Amino acid sequence: MASPHPPLLLKNGRVIDPVSGTDKRCAILVADGRIAGTGKQFRASSLPAGARTIDLRGKWLCPGFIDMHVHLREPGEEYKETIASGTRAAAAGGFTAVACMPNTRPVNDCATVTALILEQARHAPARVYPVGAISQGSRGEALAEYGELKKAGAVAVSDDGRPVTNGQLMRRALEYAGNFGLRIISHAEDLGLSGVGVMNEGDLSTRLGLRGIPRPAEDIMVYRDISLACYTRRPIHIAHVSTKETVALIRWAKANGCQVTAETAPHYFTLTEEAIGKYNTLAKMNPPLRTLEDVAAIKAGLADGTIDAIASDHAPHSPLEKEVEFDLAANGIIGLETAVPLALELVRAGVLTEARLVELFSVNPARILGVEGGTLAEGARADLTVIDPARKFVYTRDMVVSRSANTPFLGQTFHGKAVLTIVDGMITHSEL
Repeated sequence: MASPHPPLLLKNGRVIDPVSGTDKRCAILVADGRIAGTGKQFRASSLPAGARTIDLRGKWLCPGFIDMHVHLREPGEEYKETIASGTRAAAAGGFTAVACMPNTRPVNDCATVTALILEQARHAPARVYPVGAISQGSRGEALAEYGELKKAGAVAVSDDGRPVTNGQLMRRALEYAGNFGLRIISHAEDLGLSGVGVMNEGDLSTRLGLRGIPRPAEDIMVYRDISLACYTRRPIHIAHVSTKETVALIRWAKANGCQVTAETAPHYFTLTEEAIGKYNTLAKMNPPLRTLEDVAAIKAGLADGTIDAIASDHAPHSPLEKEVEFDLAANGIIGLETAVPLALELVRAGVLTEARLVELFSVNPARILGVEGGTLAEGARADLTVIDPARKFVYTRDMVVSRSANTPFLGQTFHGKAVLTIVDGMITHSEL
């Protein structure tokens, strides 16, 4: 994807690059889709012909953010989202790349579907990294062909949306995927415990008369998958962490040398089960929103390195799936456009440093997925995210770029926003 666009001189921005330890105001020159120079005082006479200068005073200039857990719905449910609309939402949210989960229709369990996704994404405003299925049809019965998926362009495998209930199958998946350098992304849920539950089990679920999902439904499967990863000596990634017990398990596993990484989503460190209010289906998700204790544990896990990444778990749905009885409503919310503003709240609260935020959104997702990115070193790919920490805005329906608008954050005032997204040296979204 060599850039045909004119060179860019990005000056006066606060350059935050945790890989090199850089955190200072300086300039970056972008040319031919790569970072051509950084930290220098560029003179007009030394710039490439046709270079455009952008003043980023007061802004943060970061390596491109990667959302490693999104649902783009294409193929099969384009009325909810398409690759085109989803990647526009990604660019608007400051993401230069997304990894899309395989629970499409048909499931992305073969090279044909992976190739279709990549073809549709060829001119998208954000890079798309397909995640293949762990099992054929995500039915948990037989492994998909990982070599075929890897060759076609898959960067990881997951049955996200459904757990792998068979422990032996998960063991074989870890061994087989490891042979191809593919990481397993675990949707940790014991279906025997979660059953037909629709929210966190506790006093509130009882008062609302809704069937609950007990916390061990997540924790037990996380323990199983960590144990299998340790036993097979293969890496595993735990998706959408929501409980304090899961955070403790991951912390223990890392301390004992297990190859485990983990992500959480912004709604798990900003909302509790109380957001359901009077049966608000926009706050229904799986795993469900938990309690204040869980929120505090997740914040601590993000700060101390237990949790490696923030991912939106962007899950678009139309009113057909959400404007129904709570029991019948689909799980999930959109999140590509609110993930960065919500995470910036943790920086303002002193939970995260600016450098740690960049690690969670950029450095670590690139490392976990094994893709290029996460650095502003000279010669690196020019995928860049620019944040204005002072930008205040109210998130309204007419601002939503995604094809769907199922989010409980409409009407919320945010303080801080991604305002410029650059992919391969090309500006894909700008609010400057």
